[in-house]
Amino acid sequence: MTTPASSEAREPSRYLLPTATPAETRAAMRDLLRPHRMLLLGGFAVMVGATAVGLATQPLLGRIVDLVAERHPAGAITLPVVLLGVVAVVQGVTTALGLSLVSRLGETVLARLRERFVDRALRLPLERVEKAGSGDLTARVTADVSQIAEAVRTALPELSRSLLSIVLTLVALAVLDWRFLVAALLAVPIQAHTARWYVRNAVPLYARQRVAAGAQQQQLLDTIGGAATVRAFRLEAEHIDQVTRRSWSAVELTMRGVQLVLRFYSRLHVAEYTGLAAVLVAGFVLVRSGSASIGTATAAALYFHSLFGPINSALVLIDDAQSAGASLARLVGVAAAPSGEHDAGPESEHENEHSAEHGAGRAGDQAAVTVSGLGHAYEPGRPVLHDVDLVLRTGERVALVGASGAGKTTLAKLIAGVHRPATGSVRLAVAPSAGNGRPVALVTQEVHVFAGPLADDLRLARPGAGDDDLREALTLVGALDWAEALPDGIATVVGEGGHRLTPTQVQQVALARLVLADPPVAVLDEATAEAGSTGARALESAADRAIEGRTALVVAHRLTQAATADRVVVMDAGRIVEIGAHDELRAGGGSYAALWEAWSDTRAPHPPGPPRSPHPPNDAPRHATNPKST
Repeated sequence: MTTPASSEAREPSRYLLPTATPAETRAAMRDLLRPHRMLLLGGFAVMVGATAVGLATQPLLGRIVDLVAERHPAGAITLPVVLLGVVAVVQGVTTALGLSLVSRLGETVLARLRERFVDRALRLPLERVEKAGSGDLTARVTADVSQIAEAVRTALPELSRSLLSIVLTLVALAVLDWRFLVAALLAVPIQAHTARWYVRNAVPLYARQRVAAGAQQQQLLDTIGGAATVRAFRLEAEHIDQVTRRSWSAVELTMRGVQLVLRFYSRLHVAEYTGLAAVLVAGFVLVRSGSASIGTATAAALYFHSLFGPINSALVLIDDAQSAGASLARLVGVAAAPSGEHDAGPESEHENEHSAEHGAGRAGDQAAVTVSGLGHAYEPGRPVLHDVDLVLRTGERVALVGASGAGKTTLAKLIAGVHRPATGSVRLAVAPSAGNGRPVALVTQEVHVFAGPLADDLRLARPGAGDDDLREALTLVGALDWAEALPDGIATVVGEGGHRLTPTQVQQVALARLVLADPPVAVLDEATAEAGSTGARALESAADRAIEGRTALVVAHRLTQAATADRVVVMDAGRIVEIGAHDELRAGGGSYAALWEAWSDTRAPHPPGPPRSPHPPNDAPRHATNPKST
């Protein structure tokens, strides 16, 4: 039977977030463990003591066998039996203590790794997340973290105890008689070969499983999240086929893992019986020659038999270790990467690519933002912006208009510092804000309201803001009335699991955050587009008040926003084709005039208001057909 998974090799490759090399993973773990050296040493010492105490069981049982074989009275076995009870109690208590210390160490390190991962993940440039798809990041946060957590809580303590039992039991065999140790070691070559074979095959297999799981999750997110679009364009069959192919790819890799484990177990059984047979033969020879007693031979056999559990556990736990190691490398790949590799935006200290210049401009220079020769491409060879030049003067409001796909959002995100330009530069001649220390704030139509009190959500923009500051910001964007009407006012829990806000209210929260952050430059990317017609004008008015006194770039969803701007920038196919005031561009009969006429025909008459506050003309002409002239 052939399955769609056989097409795995034909699956298109995705851009994935970084995965650490084995050396990088080991270095990261050393760094995480370094502050907890005493806990590590304490846990190791207690585990060694617990294992050493437990090794007294086999000699005591051997002593009982000798007493019985020599026909001693029944009372002679009382002491060995009592000692066996003492050994069991002491071993149980010390093992529990050692495992708790090891578990505490594992959970502490895991918590630090989670914190480091989240910190770096939040600093990832949006373009990298978009290329990888949110499924890759989600899979690391969920499946990979769960895999490591499971290993820390179960596999790590058990593996520690198993390895100590193996080492100390072999030492105990040597103490009984070195020939017992030699006999037991006959199983080692088979076990070592089995372990090497397994690791060689398991490491790449589990790495591919993690990648396949991320691709599967991304495809599910794409299909479910875009269900309305899928249905609208009759793409159900195509998306079901893609989900099926990615799911079968993950299933095939999982079945390969199962087959690998079964073969692994069968080889271990060969090693076990080879070693046990050798120890029994050695015991028979030594007892027959008088070199060892029956009790000693019994203790040796029991020692080797007791190795079955720890050795099998240790080797089987390699399965969990390899899977957890693959997950760990994916987390470390993000968490341990240099911060300069991921940080982006004007607030970053590494601005070689973005070429941002902070601080005051030259005397008499009114430019707040200067865009020079800007070009950008999300994929090589497919540019979306071409040699864009633009100047935003201090306090000026500029509307960015154009057809869908013209490059408006890309230009806005480059100016906001979300992306880094492929060519050219964005220079900022403004100081960071007092609110959150950033010179530019971006508000889009996609706003997330975090679960928790509304006041805490607003304070994301200015952590030190008081309640009066929050109410002032809400008042400015016309949101105080509904906010105070909530069950607990601004202390009401909103977001997931709390009071659900309407799309208009959510956007007002975003605008209130903008007011609190108080950046000198604001970028609004269709920030009022999610509101219905009844809320559109209220949101546009709120947005006008929120950006009052700031340098603002507004990606206009409605051309009424362009009509009230100081200047209008018209984009087409990644280039600026026109710049000027609303009335001038309408009279010019160019691209903007055509856009305005088409937009007006679909709506009731809505005469535009006068420009807010005209500025002196720029050096560039008001009407430009050459992008260089902007």
